[in-house]
This record gives sequence, structure tokens and C-alpha cells, in this order.
Amino acid sequence: MLKELKFNHALWVVTFFVVFIWSAIEPKDTFTWFLEVAPALIGFALLAYTFRSFPLTPLLYFLILIHCIILMVGGHYTYAEVPLFDWLRLEFDWSRNNYDKVGHFAQGFIPVLIAREILIRKQVVNGQAWTNFFSVSIALAFSAFYELIEWWVALMSEEAAESFLGTQGYIWDTQSDMGWALFGAILAIVLLSRIHNRQIENLV
Repeated sequence: MLKELKFNHALWVVTFFVVFIWSAIEPKDTFTWFLEVAPALIGFALLAYTFRSFPLTPLLYFLILIHCIILMVGGHYTYAEVPLFDWLRLEFDWSRNNYDKVGHFAQGFIPVLIAREILIRKQVVNGQAWTNFFSVSIALAFSAFYELIEWWVALMSEEAAESFLGTQGYIWDTQSDMGWALFGAILAIVLLSRIHNRQIENLV
């Protein structure tokens, strides 16, 4: 079991850095790339720092890796120009490239489980309903704070603002971003609470 655990985490790290290196090779815009992948690097550092003192559930490690990959793909191409979603835009006659909505959906879907795991294991609140409510609230607050970061970057760097914000002319982009994050957070609670609870029980 221990060997399997080490192998899984080694595979996680290898996958992270393979995608990271690919993402860093001739990105569409270097400064935008840095802004987009910075959360993934911060997340990696936090996971490495807490690996022994507060290891997470396998489900959460897997989902965090998926979220990091989404960030690094978006950083490489910019969120408005991911090729697969350009094809989908033409195929389904969308008005814009919607890869950024995948990112904001993940911004709710994964952080809500991070918040939920910490709240449960640290016994911050009592009861399943309150745990889920505060988890969703934290995820939505995280999404709103990220929108503030995008605004601050836009104010400081007009050159990188358009590619980093990825609004593509959509005036309700900020609100829809938070809406997708909220939808992702609620869906994660509905779909994954049971398996998440079982994995948490196996940890504690």
C-alpha cells in the first residue's frame, strides 16, 4: 500500500511538470502565461509543504492536478484561444471561445472540496448541511477574489489585460464566471460528497 501511494504521488508530480514544461514552451504571451500558471505553482508549493503534516484525500489530489492542467493549458494558449474550443465555437456557432468557463467551473468544483475537507477534518462546523453551505460560500468567495485579482492586473497592465481577462467583448463575463464557479461548487457537493466522506474517514 505504501509503495502504491508513493508511486501515485510520483506520477502526480511527473504529470504536473510534464504539462508545466509543455505550457512554458513558446506560450502565446509570456506575461499572461505567468499570470495564469502562478496559481498552479502556488498550489504545488502548498501541497508539497503540507504533504506530511496534512495529506489530502486521493480524490482531492487528483482533482487539484486536473485544475492545474486546466490553468496551464489556458496559460499556454490564453483562455480566449484554446484550439479545441475554437473548433467547438465554429461547430456549435458560439459567439466566443468558452474555455475560460471550464476554468471557472473548475474554480468552484475543486476549491469547494478543499474547503470541505479542511472544515470536516478540523471540525470547524457541526453538521453536514452547515459544512456544505460554508464550503460553497468559501468557493464562491475564492472565485470573487480571483475576479478582483483580474481587475487589479488589468489596471496595472493594460497590455496584458485583454488576454488575461479573456472577456472577448462579453459585458457579463465577471458575473458569468462567478456563476459557473457556483454551479461547479454545488455540483461537486451533490456528486462527490459520499466518496469524499469515505476517503476522509480512511485518512482520520
